[in-house]
Amino acid sequence: MVVTTSIESPAAATNTTRLARRRRGTFAADKLWALAFVTPYVAVFVAFVIYPIGYGLWLGSDPASYRSLFSDPVYPRTVVNTLLYLLFGVNLKLLLALLLSGFFMRKGWWTKILLLIFMLPWAVPALPSYLSINWMLNGQWGLINNIIWHVAQVDGPPWLDSHYFALGSVIYGHIWKWLPFWTLIFLAGRMAISLELYEAADVDGASLVQKFTHVTLPLMAGMYLVCTMLSTIWALGDFNAVRFISGGGPALSTHVLATLGIRNAFELGDPQLGMATVLTALPLLIPLVILLMRQLRRSEVTI
Repeated sequence: MVVTTSIESPAAATNTTRLARRRRGTFAADKLWALAFVTPYVAVFVAFVIYPIGYGLWLGSDPASYRSLFSDPVYPRTVVNTLLYLLFGVNLKLLLALLLSGFFMRKGWWTKILLLIFMLPWAVPALPSYLSINWMLNGQWGLINNIIWHVAQVDGPPWLDSHYFALGSVIYGHIWKWLPFWTLIFLAGRMAISLELYEAADVDGASLVQKFTHVTLPLMAGMYLVCTMLSTIWALGDFNAVRFISGGGPALSTHVLATLGIRNAFELGDPQLGMATVLTALPLLIPLVILLMRQLRRSEVTI
């Protein structure tokens, strides 16, 4: 029996050692490069996300601020205004957007021109848009009341001097500003639906209403739900509409949580009270975020 023993030469062992060292050096260099690329992103995330959230939660952690807030007579009406703002602003806006998206599905050059004009309110910055609405609704020299006077020879309603008129004007301004955006979203959703389904419905003799209820609505239900939750979250933090249309008036009667928080923090000079005001929206905001994330996991939404 012959036993063959392979003995590695010193040169081969040296080459193997060098190769291992080179690999370790390359791996260490890769780690340094990865760390160099990741560090700026982590720093920006900590500076602009983690720190503001943590600082805000710390400001709003004082129980005395909540006692002061709940004893403020303006706060209960503000909560009601916020709920009305979300209920009417979000639902009317999305319902109209869904219906208008069907109108803009029509073929023709005139439809494209109308869609272009329709998108202008969303394309214009929010500040001049809301200020224009405020000027038009002025009770003395506003455009709307002047038109009413010249046409009917009667004084127009006090748009910004009545609680309900002012809150309705704010809701109208919010819908007018964001209706084009959501119409465009739903229009994209409609375009993703196969035309073969509508052709099959035509063969079966389905009417327009039946095609909408049995084809369009079921296929866009998940998308509509996601858009509703997103719109509610964004509207809950909307500051511009109330601030620049009604200013929270008359007599602080049209404030929502976002504008009341700004008022308490800056006009009254109490940042802790302002942050506590905003944080009271979390019981509504957190469930919406959880539902949104679950819906995005369960269903595939095509936009």
